[in-house]
Amino acid sequence: MKQETLTRALWLTEDTEPVVRMIDQRFLPHRLVTRDLKTFQEAVEAVTTMAVRGAPLIGVTAAFGMWLAVLESAQAEDFEEKIGQAALQMKQSRPTAVNLAWAVDRMLAVLKQTEDREKKQQAAFETARAVMEEEIECCRKIGEYGLALIEEIARRKQGKTVNILTHCNAGWLACVAWGTATSPIYQAFQKGIEIHVWVDETRPRNQGAGLTAWELLQAKVPHTVIVDNAGGHLMQHGQVDMVITGTDRTTACGDAANKIGTYLKALAARDNQIPFYIAAPSSSIDWSLSDGVDEIPIEERSADEVIYVEGDYRGERLAVRVTPEGSPVSNYGFDVTPARLITGLITERGICPATREGLLRLFPERK
Repeated sequence: MKQETLTRALWLTEDTEPVVRMIDQRFLPHRLVTRDLKTFQEAVEAVTTMAVRGAPLIGVTAAFGMWLAVLESAQAEDFEEKIGQAALQMKQSRPTAVNLAWAVDRMLAVLKQTEDREKKQQAAFETARAVMEEEIECCRKIGEYGLALIEEIARRKQGKTVNILTHCNAGWLACVAWGTATSPIYQAFQKGIEIHVWVDETRPRNQGAGLTAWELLQAKVPHTVIVDNAGGHLMQHGQVDMVITGTDRTTACGDAANKIGTYLKALAARDNQIPFYIAAPSSSIDWSLSDGVDEIPIEERSADEVIYVEGDYRGERLAVRVTPEGSPVSNYGFDVTPARLITGLITERGICPATREGLLRLFPERK
């Protein structure tokens, strides 16, 4: 794998025909494995099994998956029916991240603009590629706006280390490049600001310990992995200056769904007067919803993720059981942080309060 691809989770190869290549995140941090997505079903399987994960990356994968569906159905008499079935299947692969449905609907809208099959194929490819590049640019801009927050804290601390806590993985592995929550961190580090990141392990799949820590290690950003329940303690003792997380779906009123445990970090941050920010690209905003707690669908995942802990033992990937036989398991993948606990939303258009009015100020076309 070429060095330059180590900061992209998904990319197009430079072969004669474009091929979608991705990092299979199930093998990180112990092995760096890449694979090509050559069929629609492979794209669905990548999303379902979390070979790719993170709301923006899921959306990009879905867009390229629909392009593959168009290629596979190009000669079919029931083309429209097949594409409709593919869209439904893709939307059902992961329920919480709104980017997935957003990307699929965008692809469907483009396909309706022409009857010519060859033009449909070209339009699908160009649109999927545009979705990818737009997400990268959104993350870069989120980083620019978030950088200003870190710079202000650094000024107040007179150059002393800025300690940032994050939950799950909202880095470039989740977003193609830059990341959402990590984009301000990377840009601050590149600018020479002294920073340190507290990395929640993020049970049960350990995306923090396995993915965020791996990312930061590659970039040489100072960081420390902590157990999920240590954040409150660190906040109480003045060791956290700000919290930044990503989001899988944010409502029009500012409620934000993110990896399970985010809500508890927001409560601890509020109790300790620590700013709590959500990095939210516009593709993750669901303008059709107002009440996140009641309206955002929360994915329930396999009990095996809780029953077993996976890790590397002398080069071999092993799963070790941690619960007793017969104990029931519940595995909610996400929770919702109410807008009242969010200091601000960092978007590609700027930072705003987590309110309908704040979001509409940045996105007036949604009025």
